[in-house]
Amino acid sequence: MATLSTSSILLSRTSKPISPKPTLFTTTATLLFGPKKPSSVVMAAAPTTTAAKVMPAVIVGGGRVGKALQDMGKGDDLLVKRGEAVPLDFEGPILVCTRNDDLEALLEATPKSRWNDLVFFQNGMLEPWLQSKGLNDADQVLAYFAVSKIGEPPVDGKTDTNPEGLTAAYGKWASAVATRLHAGGLSCKVLDKEAFQKQMLEKLIWISAFMLVGARHPGATVGVVEKEYRSELL
Repeated sequence: MATLSTSSILLSRTSKPISPKPTLFTTTATLLFGPKKPSSVVMAAAPTTTAAKVMPAVIVGGGRVGKALQDMGKGDDLLVKRGEAVPLDFEGPILVCTRNDDLEALLEATPKSRWNDLVFFQNGMLEPWLQSKGLNDADQVLAYFAVSKIGEPPVDGKTDTNPEGLTAAYGKWASAVATRLHAGGLSCKVLDKEAFQKQMLEKLIWISAFMLVGARHPGATVGVVEKEYRSELL
């Protein structure tokens, strides 16, 4: 199974094969047909190329996605790398761009009074873990964009089915996240909780199906799964 990261999901075929090792993460993948449009959109402003109104944020994780989010800002963000503490006195959202297995350490490094400012960009179904930490209404982002390497601009995840884009945000800082992504030329919808959970489940089903089929065919990319083994997905 491929590893999942916040850099997925990309819409063009990737040459990287799907690994048979099961984990909670994925590398840059291919979304060739997306989930249906969500039924309840709170806000879906058009993307913009200006960062004039982007709110300063703490960005946890200095990888591809974290650096891309920082580049969308105005230069007044605070980048927190692995092992560093999240500050108490930096107001605004805390954008969490780490691997899922780093989340426990992140909470330990974050003052509890700031937990309600955390915005999780991770793939997968985080609800059981979030609920176990008392974060039932935590802000989350479904990221349908890809960053091939640090410093390169992100590629938006748009399909023929969803030309408006699939990235979505929910929670207290959802509008601030959408503004930041729009500043980077990316789409982002702000959804209510029910619509967000529906879209999150659709993405989880898609990831699970593609990774399982890919694991049956060593060396297959996500694009190859869609092209040659699509019947196994249905």
